[in-house]
Amino acid sequence: MVAPIRVGIAGLGTVGVSVVRLLARQSHALASSTGRSIVLSAVSSRDRKRDRGIDLSSVEWFDDPLVLATSDKIDIFVELIGGDEGPARAAVEAALNAGKSVVTANKALLAKHGMALAKLAEDKRVALAFEASVAGGIPIVKTLREGLAGNQIVRVYGILNGTCNYILSRMEREHMSFADCLAEAQRLGYAEADPTFDIGGFDTAHKLSILSSLAFGTAIDAGAVHIEGIETISLADLQAAEELGYRIKLLGVAQRTSKGIEQRVHPTMVPRSSSIAQVMGVTNAVTIDADAVKELTLVGPGAGGEATASAVVADISDIAKGVRSVPLGLPVASLDHSPRVAVQRHEGGYYIRMSVFDRPGAFASIATRMAERQISLESIMQRSGNGTKTANGPGDPVPVVLITYATTETIIREAIESVVKDGYIAEKPQVIRIERE
Repeated sequence: MVAPIRVGIAGLGTVGVSVVRLLARQSHALASSTGRSIVLSAVSSRDRKRDRGIDLSSVEWFDDPLVLATSDKIDIFVELIGGDEGPARAAVEAALNAGKSVVTANKALLAKHGMALAKLAEDKRVALAFEASVAGGIPIVKTLREGLAGNQIVRVYGILNGTCNYILSRMEREHMSFADCLAEAQRLGYAEADPTFDIGGFDTAHKLSILSSLAFGTAIDAGAVHIEGIETISLADLQAAEELGYRIKLLGVAQRTSKGIEQRVHPTMVPRSSSIAQVMGVTNAVTIDADAVKELTLVGPGAGGEATASAVVADISDIAKGVRSVPLGLPVASLDHSPRVAVQRHEGGYYIRMSVFDRPGAFASIATRMAERQISLESIMQRSGNGTKTANGPGDPVPVVLITYATTETIIREAIESVVKDGYIAEKPQVIRIERE
């Protein structure tokens, strides 16, 4: 009879507790599918006395995750501590060095140290599995690394942060301000007390850097991602998008270009008829454009205890079956270290909202500065804050919306900077990319 495989979990927060429950609930099914029992033998967490609603009486407790990581009582180390340094990094490195396979949901750790950890796993001939690090319960890592092995991937993009998608969805549906939606997200537990990592786009950037490595065979480089968050999105932007036939989403986009791999995170206007525009609330979605399958979209819960635990247990199951995939799809030595690529020409054009002082020369300045850089305008609309035509007094700032045809990020920014220097703009302009059908 094959010996049980013993699991040690470091971190008993929402995800850790859900993993414990899922392993217990699915114990018979997992044993049947893997050919061996999967046994939770040890855990580590800071507070032994906290009531987590699970029975850990038969499990050995370690106060120090580093000791758990190297214990001869476990075969698989599951890291659910979080953070790109400190105990999480030390424990994962210790487990790999001790010849133990590791399962982690820690995208920050992988975005910063994924290359070194993958190399260590290769050297020790053990698994480093991280399905839960991107898009929660969506099996995107396995899809890119194994399911699409016969494809050349052109682009991978999607909604990778449930907090941002919840806020934008609620603002649109209930006409709530960004501040009110953020406060509600914090009350419901969708956003942290300090939400910067989510709403600033950094969480999405970490996840995108991992997906980009898997999709294109490149080294993980989170520093190469162009990042914009959703902090400046207003109800006026959402209403303008609706009138134009679009919906605003925070997208992470990685695509192959003639100059290398472009990676960017930013708010985007997507056609309301598109599949990704239908993804609302805390749900995530990832679309892959490839030569053989053409377009493939995976949609599902991007966060939450049960969804993330599902991905963790799937990795544990693979390891129990003896699956030892190269962590990043290719050996670290074979990964391409492409130069960082600036944001390329955007074929969909741009939405630009400016608060323009209503005085002689203002609109001529805008038209001139755009024409100087050969930016073609599809339309120009003067609006009030609530989206209707304005009737402000002479000289007062009025919202003006420009829709451009295809141009580059650099040219757009240069034109806007020139308009600002002319002294006709009351506040920083809003710029959002438009994705056409």
